[in-house]
Amino acid sequence: MFRGRLLVVALAYLLSGAAWLSLPPIAHAQSILSGGRIADIRVEGTQRIEAATVRSYMRVNPGDPFDPVRLDDSLKNLFATGLFADVRLERDGDTLVVVVAENPIVNRIAFEGNDRIDDDTLAQEIELRPRVVFTRTKVQSDTQRILEIYRRSGRFAATVEPKVIQLEQNRVDLAFEINEGPLTSIRSINFIGNREYSDSTLRDEVTTVEASFWNFFTSADTYDPDRLTFDRELLRRFYLNEGYADFRVVSVVAELTPDQQDFIVTFTVEEGPRYRFGKIGLQTGLRNLDPEVLRGEVTTEEGEWYDAGEVDTTIEALTDAVGNLGYAFVDIRPRVERDRDNLTIDIVYDIQEGPKVFVERIDIEGNTRTLDRVIRREFQIVEGDAFNTSKLRRSRQRVQNLGFFKTVTVDNEQGSAPDRTIVKVAVEEQSTGDVTFGAGFSSANGPIGNIGIRERNLLGRGQELRLGFTLAGQATELDFSFTEPYFLGRNLAAGVDLYRITSDREDESSYEEERLGGSLRGGFNITEELRNVVRYTLENRKITDIDSDASLLVRSEEGTTLRSGISNELTYDTRDSRFDPHEGFISSLRTEVFGLGGDVSFLRGIVSAGYYHPVFEEWTVSVRGSGGSMVGIGEDTLISDRFFKGGGDPRGFEYGGIGPRDRNTNDALGGKNFYTGTVELAFPLDLPFDLDIRGRLFTDIGAAWGFDDNSIPVDVEDSSAPRVTVGTGLSWNSPFGPVEVDLGLAVIKEDFDETEIFSFSFGTQF
Repeated sequence: MFRGRLLVVALAYLLSGAAWLSLPPIAHAQSILSGGRIADIRVEGTQRIEAATVRSYMRVNPGDPFDPVRLDDSLKNLFATGLFADVRLERDGDTLVVVVAENPIVNRIAFEGNDRIDDDTLAQEIELRPRVVFTRTKVQSDTQRILEIYRRSGRFAATVEPKVIQLEQNRVDLAFEINEGPLTSIRSINFIGNREYSDSTLRDEVTTVEASFWNFFTSADTYDPDRLTFDRELLRRFYLNEGYADFRVVSVVAELTPDQQDFIVTFTVEEGPRYRFGKIGLQTGLRNLDPEVLRGEVTTEEGEWYDAGEVDTTIEALTDAVGNLGYAFVDIRPRVERDRDNLTIDIVYDIQEGPKVFVERIDIEGNTRTLDRVIRREFQIVEGDAFNTSKLRRSRQRVQNLGFFKTVTVDNEQGSAPDRTIVKVAVEEQSTGDVTFGAGFSSANGPIGNIGIRERNLLGRGQELRLGFTLAGQATELDFSFTEPYFLGRNLAAGVDLYRITSDREDESSYEEERLGGSLRGGFNITEELRNVVRYTLENRKITDIDSDASLLVRSEEGTTLRSGISNELTYDTRDSRFDPHEGFISSLRTEVFGLGGDVSFLRGIVSAGYYHPVFEEWTVSVRGSGGSMVGIGEDTLISDRFFKGGGDPRGFEYGGIGPRDRNTNDALGGKNFYTGTVELAFPLDLPFDLDIRGRLFTDIGAAWGFDDNSIPVDVEDSSAPRVTVGTGLSWNSPFGPVEVDLGLAVIKEDFDETEIFSFSFGTQF
């Protein structure tokens, strides 16, 4: 048997190439099986590798018999090292001779013909490196990897041919000759079997898009098999959320066009019937838990269309609610019963006690720069705590919200005992420092330019340092800030701000203002949604360049004043996103007391709230409002401390266009009181260009009024009557930055108000 196996191995490597031909001829191939014991082991053919290294892989030693099985295992071990192109065993008397041909060493790796993907990117993806052992298997693997990279970038017709250049001292240069080929785009996306939803609707649900001239900012119009696999799952989720519980994707076929330039993608689907929710039940095996107290957490309702997403939402809500009641180990599973005759799905949420598992250890990897404690302090569980899936999910979101990491994955695996688990946290760091140059235009402030330097994770400690300079048509600002998110190791964000701001108020109030100051602040979370921030501010303010024909009230404030005060802001926020909310509620209460030294004394309070509710897919109704009031403490309030409304809040009026105004000079004087409100419907625009443009319809209401009676004779126009605006607008998250356009018509206003119909803003960073 051993003789036959040796002949097979010898024949295979005889056909493998020149490495076999470089070995000396076999003189005693038959005598290796003739019995006896090994007196010595001699290694031949090595150049870089020590003979002792070769012997270490042998399964036989001097004194052992010439055992065919152990000799065969030795041969396999030597080949498995990857160090040798060929290995042969011979017998010279009682000496075992191991004849090897070493694999060469890679001297240099080069890429030729790659214009779209640079050398550094390709070098990071392949396994071979200079000064490592060269093998044909690694070359084939690296060739396939390079092809895969090009296919993912949309160049499905790319070819890669490796070239090996033999050098002296058993070294090789390796060159990958690349023909990148043209981009392989998606010419069309078709659907077969869809009766309830049109092709255009389903195209909006998948990430792959058809190639068009306006899609030059995306690569989603190129062929990618992995993306199509993801699109299958997106279609399945869409139909399950719409009630089609029997839906399935039969096939996804991508065919090359006859000109070999593009693909035609065809999804074949089976929609099946649409189901409604049937009976919704709750049951539990947990002691002293009445399931009916959890009924309010159930978002699925009998008679509504079946929605798999709502089932998942209910399970998460029930898990959190049961956990808050003190049950740390919970397993909630929906028991589904499908009635195909009546097209209903009954669901019983079964709440049972889960396995008692405790956190043994939290391991963090991937944070080469960020300190472990910066990540650990965002976790709501620590070593020794009961394992809680909802807390782990929230912890992962808190780490992601830091903005320090491109990806954050949190998994758990079996610990040292059945009731122990190890939490594995893997992060991929991203750049947290940036230098930005910005440009834009606003109808309220004119042209805008800014330069900013920001580091959000200073020295890996999670601290934030920012220096910014903004130059606009109506204002100039230079500011510096530093924030320590966990001051003295506690849940307290402490920071300092320094700033210098100059504002041109000539148009609305006939003066210019310069503010130079700073503040100390501290903020802490009372609960997950409730946060409090306390701030002390010291500011020197100068009113200059007052027009000769300005209001007497404005001219009376010329000069310098020092402000010193403290403020407190309490914010409750349950929105799903701070930047583009679709659901949730936010409210805040801000109170300010100035007069702790300085030249001015007043008390000011501002309250605001907003509610966001989705009405259809991607359609959101929001109701927002705010109000404020101030009063001088032993003195009159100053114009520059009062409320100026307009300029977008509400829309349809210029900045300072609402509020008390000098009848003779038309200068805005600011109001001691204000209120604003907005009802808005935001919706996506299904444009044929696949642009992220949203439209909105809105109604704004607002007023600013009140001023101090004083000895200066001024004829002031003032009214607390509501002003009402109706309008429409567009917002576009363009590749160049956010663009906002609004058309607002003031349908109810006062004669002395200053209005504007069109407002526009655009900005970007590069």
